[in-house]
Parts: sequence; structure tokens; C-alpha cells
Amino acid sequence: MNKEEKMKELRVFAARIRLETMRIISHFGKGHVGGSMSLADAFAVLYGSIINVDPENPAWEDRDYCVLSKGHAGPVMYATLGLKGFFPVEEAYTLNQNGTDFPSHTDRTKTKGVDLTTGSLGQGISEAAGAALGHKLLNKSNYVYVFVGDGECDEGQVWEAAQFAAHYHLDHMIALVDNNGRQLDGTTDEVMSHPKGIGAKFEAFGWNVIDVKDGNDVEQIYDALTKAKQTNGNPTAIILHTIKGKGATFAEPTGAHSSSPAKEVWDEAVKACEESLAEIEKEASL
Repeated sequence: MNKEEKMKELRVFAARIRLETMRIISHFGKGHVGGSMSLADAFAVLYGSIINVDPENPAWEDRDYCVLSKGHAGPVMYATLGLKGFFPVEEAYTLNQNGTDFPSHTDRTKTKGVDLTTGSLGQGISEAAGAALGHKLLNKSNYVYVFVGDGECDEGQVWEAAQFAAHYHLDHMIALVDNNGRQLDGTTDEVMSHPKGIGAKFEAFGWNVIDVKDGNDVEQIYDALTKAKQTNGNPTAIILHTIKGKGATFAEPTGAHSSSPAKEVWDEAVKACEESLAEIEKEASL
């Protein structure tokens, strides 16, 4: 398969992830649509072409790890893992319901394919750094991919982990920063700005930094991840400039952090994602 064909395949996968993410959250009726939908393309590239995992053997010792430090984006990870074959994706429609294996924040004891449990923001990137160091001490080649939110980067714990990873030269640790410009209480610039940008801050902490101008473009994400894996000596931060709520008809225009619209609004949004998938599939077949 040449690169052009691969990108078509990844665009279809991203559209499927978006649709299933919307279905998963809509069954509960409320949830973190914005920060889930902005990551559909990155998850599509990671699980569609980069990460080394085995859905038939989720605990495979030589697997790469994926850690969702911005844990409230659990639905997009559940959609991806379901479509990848770790479990029937419809099981995730029980999101946040009593007895579910799909809680709001990802939990390694409940969901197949989840490598580390995340909760409080900043916790996941710290766990990812620990896992990466563990692999290094065991002379293992596993990569650890960690998704971090731009609002999450308000947390001091993120930068403790960043310093730790750089100090120990964890070059098999790659952070994908969802730089969508919004967080719970408003825009990131309003709440807690990074005067020289998040990328410059990671760079100051000793990380290799790759800036992706369109973090919802699968080819740009693919190129960035490929380049990151060629880096030796330092961890890499990929700064994804994304659109919060991308593909959700009621969330993309506002960049809403969490949403609880009426059922008919959910139905319209899911239908729009279905139509978008059909269009992308048609384009991919031409």
C-alpha cells in the first residue's frame, strides 16, 4: 500500500472513530464531546499505522503503551479500541452507566487495551514517564504514547514529568498534545497562557518538539509520528493544533468542553457523522 492509499484508509478510520465516539457519548446523554472529537484523527493514525499492539492479546509484554493523560477523552479511546477489535464497540455504549467497564476516565482494570489508569490531570503523563523508564531499564524497545491536553498543561505535575523524561533520556516516550485552545473555564489564553507556546515550554524542558499545524490532518500527524520515532536521546512532544469538538455539529462551533444537549440534537449530530463517514468512504474509493 502506497502512502496516498494509506492516508485514505486513515481518513476513513478517523471518520469511523468520530461516529462511534458520538454514539458512545450520546447513549449516556452527556459528556466530554469537545476534547474527544478533537483527537479522532490522532487516534486513527496511531492505531491505524503506528502503535504495536495485539487486540487478541492485550497484555502482550512487547506491546507499545498508549496513555490517555487527558482522561476525560475516554470515549474516543474506547471508540478506537472497539473498532480495532479489543472488544465489540457497542459494549462502550454503556459509558458511565452502573456496572460498566467503560468509566469516564480510562481504567486498566476494567477495559481491554487500556494500559494505565488515569484520573486527575497530570497523572497520566507521570505514569507514562514511569512506564517508559521501566522499559528502558529492562532494555525493551516498547514505545509509550501519551495524550496530553493543553488545559492539562496548567498542572505543575505535567512539567515535573517532562523534566523527569528529559533527564532520563526517554526517547521512546512520545507525547501528543491536544492544543485545541480551550479548556473547562474558557480559552487557554484566558485561563493560563503559555507566553511562548506549549511547544517552546517542552523544548525548554529538553524535549524534541514537532509542531503540527493542522492536528486534524492525518497525513501531517502520520509524518510527525514517523519523524518522532527517528529521534534518539530525548522524548518528543508533538503539538497538535486541533479544533475542539471537530465533527460534532453542536460542539465544534462553540468549542464546548462538556455537552448535554436534547436527544434530537444528539440524533442530528450522529446523523451528520454518519453522512460524513459515507462521503469520506466514497472519496476513498475513487
